[in-house]
Amino acid sequence: MYRLDPELNKEVILELKKPLGELYPKFEEAIDRINSAEFLISVGDETFKNLIDNDILPNVGIIDNLIQRKSHTHDSLIIKNILRAKNPPGTITENLWETIEQSIELAENGDNQLIIVDGEEDLAVLPCILIAPDSTVVLYGQPNEGLVVLNVNDLKIKAEELLNGFIKE
Repeated sequence: MYRLDPELNKEVILELKKPLGELYPKFEEAIDRINSAEFLISVGDETFKNLIDNDILPNVGIIDNLIQRKSHTHDSLIIKNILRAKNPPGTITENLWETIEQSIELAENGDNQLIIVDGEEDLAVLPCILIAPDSTVVLYGQPNEGLVVLNVNDLKIKAEELLNGFIKE
């Protein structure tokens, strides 16, 4: 398990507050880039909701049924293949990591996957970057700023460096 400690990992936490990819203030501005993705992963409920509202299905979606710490349930889960993972805030558990690996493998075979996290999904972006196939596009929300769109090829080294700054237990 990887864990962030607010005192011991201040630099990593500050780095994670910056967008890891290109920031789009409005979701609609990113639609062309999203539609051109060969493989698409979304992290976060608002991002997933925006995709569904625009008739776009991610290959893998990761949600925790919270939007800015407020409970949110998706009216109709359009993705039928649902996996579950446990992941407390400020951590990346082995369970989450393995569930992401499993979902990507299943999605590569053509079945869209949804991971519902019991806890918090915010840090799932890092294992997604490291596990996902080349040229995968990952989407996540930057609170109160917009949508971050990144290509995993550009960030594998950065994701490893960030993970190295976590406490490994």
